[in-house]
Amino acid sequence: MPSGDEPVPSDASGGIRRAVRAVSHTFRVITTRSPARFAILVFVALILVFTTLLWLPISAVGGEPIEFHDALFTAVSTICVTGLSSVDMTAHWSIFGEVVIFIGVNIGGMGALTLASMLGLIISKRMGLRAKLIAAGDTNPLRAHGGAVSESQAIRLGEVGQLLRTVAFSTLIVEAVVGVLLLPSTVAQAPTWLEGVWNALSYAAMSFTNTGFSLNGGGIDAFADDYWFLSILALSVFIGSLGFPVLLALSRRIRTPRRAHLFRPRTWSLHVKLTLVTSVILVFGGAGAFLLLEYGNPGTFGSMPAGATVFQSFFMSIMTRSGGFSIVDQGELYGSGMLVGAMLMFIGGGSASTAGGIKVTTLAVLALAVWSEARGRTSVQAFGRRIPSDVQRVAVAVLAWGATIVALGTIIIAQITHAPIAEVLFDVISGFGTVGLSTGLTEQLTAPAQMVMAVVIFMGRVGTVTLAAAVAATSRRQLYALPVERPIVG
Repeated sequence: MPSGDEPVPSDASGGIRRAVRAVSHTFRVITTRSPARFAILVFVALILVFTTLLWLPISAVGGEPIEFHDALFTAVSTICVTGLSSVDMTAHWSIFGEVVIFIGVNIGGMGALTLASMLGLIISKRMGLRAKLIAAGDTNPLRAHGGAVSESQAIRLGEVGQLLRTVAFSTLIVEAVVGVLLLPSTVAQAPTWLEGVWNALSYAAMSFTNTGFSLNGGGIDAFADDYWFLSILALSVFIGSLGFPVLLALSRRIRTPRRAHLFRPRTWSLHVKLTLVTSVILVFGGAGAFLLLEYGNPGTFGSMPAGATVFQSFFMSIMTRSGGFSIVDQGELYGSGMLVGAMLMFIGGGSASTAGGIKVTTLAVLALAVWSEARGRTSVQAFGRRIPSDVQRVAVAVLAWGATIVALGTIIIAQITHAPIAEVLFDVISGFGTVGLSTGLTEQLTAPAQMVMAVVIFMGRVGTVTLAAAVAATSRRQLYALPVERPIVG
């Protein structure tokens, strides 16, 4: 028999090479022909990996592992950058567990299709046209059909690689800057400077990824009177909610001031304009609604000075869009204030952002369609551009998909828990929008209800984009027209 020092026979090495080529070919086929499906597989694999890590005794303080369903729920909430938790995040996790969660939210914050495209690029060493279409579909799912697209698309196919680099670099740069700005507050609050540095880094990651986890003792309540800390936190959440395509467009304007200045809106794409305008309207509109509805509520704003009330109304307006941090107990909101918060959570942030929801551009397109119909226009227009009908159909599909997920999740969890429907609806929308705010119901959910909520979170994070891409991808040119008949609507 050959000794261990002898070379491997040629037939064995050839078999290994063929096996490696077969595996490489399989990965290449998956990543270039169906990146959307690959994205879902990547997210499921990540959830399983992080469930295992969080289930280890080393992840918990005292070495006592949590129940498997709690580990699974926390992993889903981490990878889907949601922030809802079934355990006490400030007391349960060890340093190892906190590091696992920190890494998980940064991975999950990249987004399903973006992450899949990056991994596919690494594995297959190239990005095919189909992969570029789906990666660009993370910024605008209509790219998936491969047909003609207008100049108002958020990202051109040639810019997909630049977008992926923007995702990585903007995450590192923004979190580093935010961490430095938060450092004075966290060091002053922490018992040791090392713990203060870690708290600054974790809050930077949790805010930019719009996750909302608080890992330090006392959580965000420890900074209730620190308006510098809260302002930086809100700004980081807002930047993360704009979306990587918008950050790419703005950074490109900064790098080329001679050709197009940052503050010349005429040079922005339609996607950037709709995202920025709608986001600002929602921030101010939500703040005004909270201020008006909760000003006299002793459980929320009623006990605060006037200046603090105004600040907290803006803070809540930003956080309910997907940030997940809150000084105010959400369970103490009036029903009207809770409904406003649920509406903002359902809308969410920008496309291809770290935020969830149906996205602000979806809301903008639907609102413009309603306005055009009310004025009797035959087309939907905005900023001197016409929005085609296929974009409107995708917006309607995303809205219907989101409403269906929320409705089914609310019905099932309400039936399991028999909890007040308002609290169930608020937490389910928070899960769907990957926000992380809670009335306190989520921590009390039983294992079956937790699994239903986990599915809602997963579908909210991955499902809307995937559905939109699927709707666009199944669009086919029809060479004939059927007879027209108008049903009665309304």
